[in-house]
Amino acid sequence: MSDKPTVTIDMSGMPCPAPLLGAKKIIDDLQPDQSMMLLSDCPGTSDDLFAWCKFTGNELIATAKQPDGKTAYTLRKAGGAQTTPIAHVTLDMRGVSCPGPILQAKKLLDGMKTGEVLQMVSDCPGAVADVQSWGQTAAVEVLATLPMARGANEFYLRKK
Repeated sequence: MSDKPTVTIDMSGMPCPAPLLGAKKIIDDLQPDQSMMLLSDCPGTSDDLFAWCKFTGNELIATAKQPDGKTAYTLRKAGGAQTTPIAHVTLDMRGVSCPGPILQAKKLLDGMKTGEVLQMVSDCPGAVADVQSWGQTAAVEVLATLPMARGANEFYLRKK
């Protein structure tokens, strides 16, 4: 599975739902596990793509703000191997600033069995870097970091 998108589509200047419809048209022609990049400057595209991916099983694997004000969304077509781990416990920390999400996740993981997975949701801007650092130094394995709508991320953490 390549991280390089198979197709790039620029929907800049198009209001919602045009970017979503453009993404659907392209992704329908891709093979499972192939990815595409959608460029959009419409502020509603993020929420549209997030909801559509949850409904269809496709994955929004990355978002990146571009210097020209557009946002690049990388999507992977569903149908390949499952990429989202199964969580034993979910911790929703949206609205809690760092380091709160890490501290609460550590408390939960301390009570979990080795090999169990915690899904933590956080919208703290520093959470991605904090979780990556934590995974390099602690008894936790970061299985996945997945972007969600409105700046939140899902983190899948396995107790070592």
